[in-house]
Amino acid sequence: MIPATGIPFKRLLVRSLRSVDFNLHVILDPIRLALSGPQAMAMLLRSRPSAIFTTGGYVALPVLAAAAVLRIPVVMWDGNVVPGRSVRVTARLAGCLAVAFESTSRTLGRGRRPCFLTGTPIRDTGLVSRADARRALAIPPDDKLILIFGGSQAVRRFNSAVSEALPRLVGRARVIHITGDAGYDEAVAGRDALSPEQRGRYRPEKFLADDMTLALAAADLVVGRAGSSTLAEVAAFGLPMVVVPYPHAAGHQQRNAEEMVRVGAARLVEDESFDADALLAAAAILDHPKEQAKMAEAARSLARPGAAAAVAELVLAAAERRPFPDAAHIEAVSRGPAAGVAE
Repeated sequence: MIPATGIPFKRLLVRSLRSVDFNLHVILDPIRLALSGPQAMAMLLRSRPSAIFTTGGYVALPVLAAAAVLRIPVVMWDGNVVPGRSVRVTARLAGCLAVAFESTSRTLGRGRRPCFLTGTPIRDTGLVSRADARRALAIPPDDKLILIFGGSQAVRRFNSAVSEALPRLVGRARVIHITGDAGYDEAVAGRDALSPEQRGRYRPEKFLADDMTLALAAADLVVGRAGSSTLAEVAAFGLPMVVVPYPHAAGHQQRNAEEMVRVGAARLVEDESFDADALLAAAAILDHPKEQAKMAEAARSLARPGAAAAVAELVLAAAERRPFPDAAHIEAVSRGPAAGVAE
């Protein structure tokens, strides 16, 4: 995806640790990691960056180790309530930390390095109004809209729940359903099996790129996973949510989801419990306007639409070798409207 944008892109030999079984990668991964160290050093010597921005983790180790030798300042951002073990290790190589959740700073912010609460950088939420988004998506002003997406991981459970609940679900609200490649044909078949009056109320999509902003701006309820970016965008748009945490990946999404539930912005449904009945129960939130409004207000209380600008200020300060802004300033920037950074 990155080369297609025209952004210069270079890949290290090190790869993400996706294998859990004993196989050839158990031998190859340490070799890749060892060879990536000199590779990263050569890249940094050629490009001489003023600063490095990283999300940490195992794959960042070669670059951050080389940056430490070359005294290149590093800003690291982490988006989970509970940072992973490799993130905690790489945080020691950063000169400045930025986090999405306040509780994360108690884990990563130990020691002398500053740690700022910025939230999660997201797309600009001010690009389109709700009314314009609904016109673009052909959603009548008074109709309720549910946006359903399971992310890239374990989307099959979402697709199965939608398929079973579909005739009843579209009787309660319009639905935009992001299926992924594998589930799209089945979703289209499900739409075609609906009555002619119902078909226009269900819109399956493989993926949404730029139109994701429109879908979020137009929605009344989101059903999805608990990735950091998903939760940040839902909060920025002030949407109630039914959150179904991805059950693996060291339980990061479970803790992320609990933060939304704690303030009243979301209902949590465990992955193994999410089925057609759970989805229909989620849709019932739209039958209770007071509860829906209360959840929306709670979501807005977590919103940090200016997170990208806040993180950018930290990276620019590091690049220019000047003191980092104070925490109150970064807090104000993150809470403000999404904005670009002046060149």
